[in-house]
Amino acid sequence: MKKARRKHKRIADINVVPYIDVMLVLLIIFMVTTPLLSQGVKVDLPKAAAKVLPNQNVPIIVSLDHNGNYYLNIAATPEAPINTSTLGSEVAAALQKNPERRVYVRADQSVNYGKVISAMVLLQQAGANSVGLMTDTNDAPKTS
Repeated sequence: MKKARRKHKRIADINVVPYIDVMLVLLIIFMVTTPLLSQGVKVDLPKAAAKVLPNQNVPIIVSLDHNGNYYLNIAATPEAPINTSTLGSEVAAALQKNPERRVYVRADQSVNYGKVISAMVLLQQAGANSVGLMTDTNDAPKTS
């Protein structure tokens, strides 16, 4: 007697459904964690009765008013407008004495953006390695 041959073929396909499930779970994990990485963490700092240490290096602050006039806090008369050539030379002289001195631009929100960029370029030409922008936190809109 002959044995009856089975006509069943072996299945050579891989069952991919479990892999798709794993990939979807990973996708959801990445979608949830990515916004958390870019926003940062809110931290309540401890309170202390210690006095603030005096800072020997007063930062250089270039201010721009709503008319686009420049003011320099380390100038002989900080409340008087200053022209760009004097501004550049005074900042360069101050940075030659102390190259690690911090430099900031403080501008009125209605001033032309081009004037702010011009001030930053002027400060970089005077020798400032990095220039920071100052903001007022009291009027900042709430995003929570």
